[in-house]
Amino acid sequence: MAKKLSRRQVLGIGAGTLAAGVVWNKEAQGTTRYQPAAAPARSSNDRSYWQRTYSGGPIDVTPLPPGLPGRDYKPVVVPSGAALPFRIVDGVKVFHVIGEEIDHDFDTGLRAKCWGFNGHVNSTVIEAVEGERVRIYVTNRLPVPTSIHWHGVYLPNGMDGVGGLTQPYIRAGETAKYEFTLRQYGSFMFHSHHDEMTQMGMGMIGMFVIHPRNPSPDYRVDRDFSLMISEWSIKAGTARPNTLEMTDFNVLTINGKVFPSTAPLVCKTGDRVRLRLGNLGAMDHHPMHIHGHHFRVAATDGEDIPLSAQWPETAVLVAVGQTRNVELITDSPGDWAFHCHMTHHVMNQMGHEFPEHGGDEARRCG
Repeated sequence: MAKKLSRRQVLGIGAGTLAAGVVWNKEAQGTTRYQPAAAPARSSNDRSYWQRTYSGGPIDVTPLPPGLPGRDYKPVVVPSGAALPFRIVDGVKVFHVIGEEIDHDFDTGLRAKCWGFNGHVNSTVIEAVEGERVRIYVTNRLPVPTSIHWHGVYLPNGMDGVGGLTQPYIRAGETAKYEFTLRQYGSFMFHSHHDEMTQMGMGMIGMFVIHPRNPSPDYRVDRDFSLMISEWSIKAGTARPNTLEMTDFNVLTINGKVFPSTAPLVCKTGDRVRLRLGNLGAMDHHPMHIHGHHFRVAATDGEDIPLSAQWPETAVLVAVGQTRNVELITDSPGDWAFHCHMTHHVMNQMGHEFPEHGGDEARRCG
């Protein structure tokens, strides 16, 4: 006869697998408080393969105090876009995301009716700090239902933002509340998770930057840029992107702009620079290349890459649904090109039949 397990035993199976990456301290009053953990020591005989957690560990924890810009982190630079403002209410950092239609200028003479967040197309950033509690209100000013997914972020299942699976759709005119404690840091993204082909193709995407609670001295940089790479199909004479397109994209953007309307990434000679590259485009991967320098691939959307495993490149492939952090020192003065190295992506319209607009390119000024 099979041995009967108690409920405590059932819930205890695998309990030892829930602590990697974070420490959960029991305080005197019995609550559990989030605390970032140091990397575990590894011996030369440690041959373990599986990590202890793949979802951040326990979710019912007391958050840490909200982090403040200038004191706890250096805000990212969002060329052609903006990081959302916030307010702190009873120890919770509160954001308000507004999904709406936007009459968007990709460049002079290239305009389309797109969808986006808070007045920006593909260039809205939520910026927060590991360990704090965030509350994000999402107001839907679109003519259709939507939902918001926090791409790569550890959170409770009910906050995952998949319409029809983990939540009701946010109908036109409604506001929904998402709330969770941030149990990781890195470069992440957010996007609509309802009718994704249409809504993401219309511009319902953004970056979600979470800074470490206790950054090492090596984490600090002089310039920290957030860049979202996207592709569009906007035929001459039309007013909206064609979200049914699968192969023939003719407008390629960084933060919703095409060169020369892309804002330059201005740095000083000798600056330590981080580029946070995100790709929530429809179909295309982008090998992002910088001239005159090499960089180190320092992080993925999963986590930091240990220094011993980082590698030098002059072009990094950012696939659909991925983020990559690259870091470099801008020690060669000049105006240097930074662009996708797929040649059709450097020049929009895929040819010369129409007035030329440069592709997904940004200049870095030394």
